[in-house]
Amino acid sequence: MKIEASRKIHFCAGHRVFGHESKCSNLHGHNYVLWIYASADQLDSLGRVIDFSVLKEKIDSWVDLHWDHTFLAFEKDSELLALEPQIKQNKPWFICPFNPTAENMASYLIKEIIPDLLKGTGVTVSRLVLYETENCMVEVKI
Repeated sequence: MKIEASRKIHFCAGHRVFGHESKCSNLHGHNYVLWIYASADQLDSLGRVIDFSVLKEKIDSWVDLHWDHTFLAFEKDSELLALEPQIKQNKPWFICPFNPTAENMASYLIKEIIPDLLKGTGVTVSRLVLYETENCMVEVKI
């Protein structure tokens, strides 16, 4: 039997999809919903995969600090990056080593960010679902 604990995270961010063939090449934003699915080889002494507040503390804090209410810009989008210093802001843009599609954002989180955040907990995130809109979502499984 496999047991997963899940945590829902909301964040707002702007982006543009570099090289997109339609309107998503324009600057725009989304109210993202992120579902994190965590599992462990065994339950803790209280019978949990992990305390939900730990997922919030570790993952939601990272998302809040780096992605919430900011702009995600692809590091190769030089035209866009030239605008950053000219726009008054109180939070720096997140310069992505990937084109900020929902697929790339979800993959980056599950492969690059979350393993370090959960190091030492005995918990892994095996699945992540990212809603870009209420009608459009991606799912990444490891």
